[in-house]
Amino acid sequence: MAHYLFLGPEIGEKQEKIAGIRKQLKNAEETVFYAGEDSVYALLAVMQNGALFAEARLFCIRDADLIKKRDETEALAAYLQAPQDNTTVIVISEEITISKVIERAIPPANKKVFYELLEQKKEAWIESFFRRNKRSITHEAVETILELVENNTAALNQECSRLLLFFSEDQSIDHEQVEQLFAHTRSESAFTLFSRIACNDFSKSIETVRTLLESKESPQAIMAGLAWCFRKLRDYLLLCETHEPTDSELRSIGLLSPKARTDYAAARRYYSCEAVDYCLAYTAEYDVLIRSSGNALESILMDKYLYTIVKVAPTVRI
Repeated sequence: MAHYLFLGPEIGEKQEKIAGIRKQLKNAEETVFYAGEDSVYALLAVMQNGALFAEARLFCIRDADLIKKRDETEALAAYLQAPQDNTTVIVISEEITISKVIERAIPPANKKVFYELLEQKKEAWIESFFRRNKRSITHEAVETILELVENNTAALNQECSRLLLFFSEDQSIDHEQVEQLFAHTRSESAFTLFSRIACNDFSKSIETVRTLLESKESPQAIMAGLAWCFRKLRDYLLLCETHEPTDSELRSIGLLSPKARTDYAAARRYYSCEAVDYCLAYTAEYDVLIRSSGNALESILMDKYLYTIVKVAPTVRI
């Protein structure tokens, strides 16, 4: 049986690849391990024990970037070099690199990095999705979806599928309809969290992040969404340094919808370019800290992170 290494932040394409392997195995006994929660040695003990009834076994090792200790990486690599005959192992991470010891144990032909789609490809993906489902959609509506949905095709597929419920075949979808429906149907996300941060509302920010964590949203996904928003905020602030941005200038940095423009105008009252750079550096720092601290401290660390982003960062002047 083969073993694979799938890396990178593009979740949707990665899930499709894993689903294809799962389909080929046919009725395999599947076990999922999370490196931040499960011991590598416990994982190896399960993998080394033969299955009593299953003809094939599939093991998915998620968050593999968290496997860093030398003894653990070497132990896992040794197994990958000589796995059980009926066992397929898929090593998975949203990072683009993991321990080189583990990487070297997997054949190059079975490694793939799933990078984020470029903006043009994401636009084409959305247009193709609605075309396949016999709906037309304006370019402005596509841009609005990209503003409001997390940056991977799994999230795009979920939200676009939800939009299909509200439009009949051959009906054209415009950006005002998209924005209105998202406002009423979407649950909390990194983008609604940024709306609270933009208004300097610490209590609502805490409430939103706890809702996200309770719904099993990963802190890494939240951090990635906020980093994307802060990068866009920096673009917006640079535009505002000399004049009030025109409609075309706002469109050029991806601010199309009135709601998005309201959020970034609110954030402008509290954040300077220096403060935004501080937020981006702090977000990257806390992403690493939370990954290495385990699930037990997630809520506490996210509270501390938000306190700094909402209360401390606006005061930063370099």
